[in-house]
This record gives sequence, structure tokens and C-alpha cells, in this order.
Amino acid sequence: MDRHLDIEILPDPEFPTHQLMDALFAKLHRYLAMIQMTTVGVSFPRVDEKKPTLGQLLRLHGTDLDLNRLMSEEWLVGMRDHIHVKGVAPVPHGTEHRQVRRVQAKSNPDRIRRRQMRRHGWTEQEAIARIPASVRETLKLPFLSVGSLSTGHRFPLFLEHRAAPGPVAGPFNAYGLSAIATVPWF
Repeated sequence: MDRHLDIEILPDPEFPTHQLMDALFAKLHRYLAMIQMTTVGVSFPRVDEKKPTLGQLLRLHGTDLDLNRLMSEEWLVGMRDHIHVKGVAPVPHGTEHRQVRRVQAKSNPDRIRRRQMRRHGWTEQEAIARIPASVRETLKLPFLSVGSLSTGHRFPLFLEHRAAPGPVAGPFNAYGLSAIATVPWF
């Protein structure tokens, strides 16, 4: 991960920034899934977890070859009037690293029960007794509203930028996220 590329959402009187970021991210996700690229990671350098918002900057991380390959394709069709793309640039020396990962809320008691039944061999009655219907976890993290390519359902993709002691290599999923790999943070 020695290169990065910034895509900035431009102010628009008709569309809020978060809606344009959702659309941009959806296009990136569809393209990464289509070409099955696992070497490009994402970060949101202007994230503010207190508000919470991801900001107006999407940063792509990878090698010069991967980022130039990605940008040589037409996956940004329909977004060009709403974004400013900066060229591929080297990562500054001495940068910190972050793990950008998805965080899922444990908000559906039925889903939690089914999972525990599979994992621990509980009966349905045991799961109901151990996991009350009032179990709800709310997340106060920034998120993107995305649609699943496989089911078509929309869901919030909550993101956490977790500090890491140093660079960790690994694959990224079709969202540009990883449970193990890190990206440079600057």
C-alpha cells in the first residue's frame, strides 16, 4: 500500500454530501465485486465519529498498478459532475495506520438466537430464555447506506477506523474493507 488516490465530493445544492458518498461508494463496491479486486482498501480521512459522519473524502489505497487500473475503467459514470479526483500519489513517509472495518449492531434478537442455536446447539426454548426480546445494541458510528448485490436489500454499513501499531498486509473485500489489513492514515 504505497500509493493512494483521493476522491472528493463537491458541494451540491440538490444532494447532501452523505447521499453522494453513498452513491460513489455503491459504484466502487459494484466495480470491485465485478472484477474481484482484493488489493484496494478504502478510508475516509475526514471522518468524525462524534457527529457521526464520514465526511466528503474517499481515499483509495493500493499499488500504483492497482489504482491506475481501477481509474482506467468507467466505474465513475454519472458521478463526474459531483466529484473531484486527484491523481495517484505516494503515501507520505512515517504515516500512521488504521484498520477500516465494518461493525455490525446486535439489534435483532431472533437473528442472535438463531446464531447462538447454531454455535452452541441450544434449543429454540433455551435461546428464547437466554436472549430476551429487549436485546438491542445501537451504534453511534458513521455509516454508508448501501444495497446488497446478492439480496438487493439496503442496510447501514457502519464503519470504524481503528488505530493500528503498524502496517498489516491482507486482502480487502468488495467494499474495500478488511478484518485484518490496515491502510495508511494521514
